[in-house]
Amino acid sequence: MKAVFDCVSIFPEMFAALTGSGITRKAQEAGLWSLSLWNPRDYADNAWRTVDDRPYGGGPGMVMQAAPLEAAIHAAKARQQANGARQSRVIYLSPQGVPLRHAKVIEMAADLQAGVGLVLLCGRYEGVDERLIERVVEEEISIGDFVVSGGELAAMLLMDALIRQLPGALGDAASAAEDSFVSGLLDCPHYTRPEMYAGQAVPEVLLSGDHARIRRWRLKASLARTRKRRPELLTQRALSAEETQLMTEIQHEQCGEQ
Repeated sequence: MKAVFDCVSIFPEMFAALTGSGITRKAQEAGLWSLSLWNPRDYADNAWRTVDDRPYGGGPGMVMQAAPLEAAIHAAKARQQANGARQSRVIYLSPQGVPLRHAKVIEMAADLQAGVGLVLLCGRYEGVDERLIERVVEEEISIGDFVVSGGELAAMLLMDALIRQLPGALGDAASAAEDSFVSGLLDCPHYTRPEMYAGQAVPEVLLSGDHARIRRWRLKASLARTRKRRPELLTQRALSAEETQLMTEIQHEQCGEQ
C-alpha cells in the first residue's frame, strides 16, 4: 500500500527537496508514497491571510493561531480518508516531543504500510497555540535537542527516514538493514576504490574475500566506534556472546595502545 503524507506548512515549497531529488524522488515516481501540502494561510479568516498573533502574557515572537491550522488539518484528514486511508495520525514536529529513534521509525513505517496516513504539522515562530495541540495532535516528535526555524526540516527528516524503510525504495534491499542504529550500533567504516589513497590502505581483511572474517571485522569495528562515540547505546543493548568477546578484545587493544 502507498504511504500517505500530508504536511501543514506556511512554506510548502520547501518540500521540493524531497520530491525533486534522490531516493525520495525515485520512490515517489515509483508510486511508493504520496504527498499533499496544506498552507494554513488558505484557511485564514481575513484578507491578509493571517495565521499568527502576539502571545498572551507577553514575550517575544508570535504564536501560530489554532483555527487556520485546525482547518488545514481537517482538510488533510478528509483527503486521506477519501483516498482509502485506514486511519489518520496527526504529528506535531516539536522540540518538546519524544526524541525520534530508529525503533520508532520502524514502527511508523509499518503503520504507513498498513494504511495509516500521517498528517505532519510544521510549526513556526514561537510555536502553536497549545489548545490546538490538545484538540487534534496525537503525538509530538523531536529530531533532537536543538531548535531550527520551523518544523519543515524536521518533517522532511522524518519522512526521509520513513520512506527509506518502504519496500522497493532502496536499490538494494539490504541497505536499510545495514544502516546505523538498526542493530543498536553505529555503522562500521566503509571503503571503496582505490586501494591506496593519500598513503592510507584499505584494511587487508576487506580484500581477503573471507566473508566470515569480514563480517567479524565489521561487527568489531561497529562495537569499537559505538564505544568511542556513543557509549550510551551499549548500555541500552544486550550483547551477544560474540559481541562480549569482541568488546573484551577492543578493551585490551585500547589499553595496550595507552
